[in-house]
Amino acid sequence: MGRLVLRRLLSIIPVLLFVSFAIFLLLALVPGDPAVTLAGGLTATPAEIARVRAQLHLNDPLLVQYWHWLTAALHGSLGTSLSTGQSVGSQIAARFPVTFGLVVAAAIVSLIVGIPLGILSGVRPGGSLDSGARSFSSLGLAVPSFWLGILLVSILAVHWRIFPSTGYTAITASFTGWLKDVTLPAVTLGVGVGATLARQLRASLIDALDTPYVRTAWAKGGTRRSVLLRHALKNASMPVVTIFGLQIGYLLGGAVIVEQIFSFPGLGTYMLSGITDHDLPVVQGVAIIFVLFQMAMSLLVDMSYGYLNPKVRVA
Repeated sequence: MGRLVLRRLLSIIPVLLFVSFAIFLLLALVPGDPAVTLAGGLTATPAEIARVRAQLHLNDPLLVQYWHWLTAALHGSLGTSLSTGQSVGSQIAARFPVTFGLVVAAAIVSLIVGIPLGILSGVRPGGSLDSGARSFSSLGLAVPSFWLGILLVSILAVHWRIFPSTGYTAITASFTGWLKDVTLPAVTLGVGVGATLARQLRASLIDALDTPYVRTAWAKGGTRRSVLLRHALKNASMPVVTIFGLQIGYLLGGAVIVEQIFSFPGLGTYMLSGITDHDLPVVQGVAIIFVLFQMAMSLLVDMSYGYLNPKVRVA
């Protein structure tokens, strides 16, 4: 296990370099000049624009600009926002709990939706429950998250007034307030992932229930609960765990849009504002955090294989 962790930590370095440089190139291709925006927009004078470009090293070649950012990042500084002048690191530290709480809540929703539906479909394939669960999962996969979020706001927030439509309450200030604020965004993000998990668990469970060791467990007089939970479900969960770990990236990407819909002060809205303002340090910093979070989840998934499959643990 220690070697696995060490290999994963070493693999993070080239991934971060590639992602940061790719984002740097993509933002360089975006139309517009950040110096004009920072100098005052349409009212900016040529002299003021030239001063801003020199101050931010925008006249340097692209590789030199990237090297300036990389050397600062290696010293623990993600730079300063071009539009606000605030430290990117401090802003990320303040906004990360918002996005992290939203992703965790959405992951819980996806598990609540996906696991029961997958079990009901896999235990009795072809039945009425299976048909209903598959219809729900197909609908969950087909509906875009932003459209679902707007629909939930229209029905549950505006019409019925059960949940607030926008706004955010920190969990440290009020857990009840945080729960009310995060429910609609979490459902918006979690339904699609839950539908994916339900489909994967159904297929894996059907295959597991048809294996020799499960038939042997039935022949030895095992109860439905013991055979399903101790034998079939545990082995069928490995592909589901893999899919779930990969879907965390979907939750992070979806949070960028969902936070904008529900006015959450998280990393998603911060990144969108950075893209709009051509604020390279902001976009770079948030992207690095997203990559680190996704790779940490991938490592946790790999470590969970040792618990789910003894052969992996022995290897």
